[in-house]
Amino acid sequence: MASNRLRSHPAVASAIALALRGYLAARTVGWFVTRPQTRGVRAIALTPAGQVILVRHSYIQGWHLPGGGHESGETAEQAVLRELREEAGMVSHGALRVLGTLQHRPNFRRDTVTLALVEQVDFAFRPSLEIVEARAFDLDALPADVAAGTVRRLVEWREGRPVARDW
Repeated sequence: MASNRLRSHPAVASAIALALRGYLAARTVGWFVTRPQTRGVRAIALTPAGQVILVRHSYIQGWHLPGGGHESGETAEQAVLRELREEAGMVSHGALRVLGTLQHRPNFRRDTVTLALVEQVDFAFRPSLEIVEARAFDLDALPADVAAGTVRRLVEWREGRPVARDW
């Protein structure tokens, strides 16, 4: 596949990551001016073995819960499942339960993020321009560079605490 050959070349992969970072910087300026309010979703996606699926983006550091934008006309549950298909390559899943809603204020945005638990997730990851890796990890053996917000959400869920107000 031509796109896989392009991404596998280090210079092309670096150029794509640089372009995505530039896009984010330009978007941040726009957010500063317009202060948009957006809706998003994140998923604590568990495999049948009880491992959590995390993704690594091409344009930011660390491992994150899969998720993204909540499109108009979509329920939060539909958005979570779509994002899991797009980012992790989900092919099947079990029960889905919304855990709560948080506020997230990065880069001058006003985000509302719905967090959901999705169980029994089977996935077949395929790299994309946005997501370079998706893997399942034991909850007691997470990689060292997991994003702080991801760690907080996992701890809250494991301890049975309510979802925090802020991401």
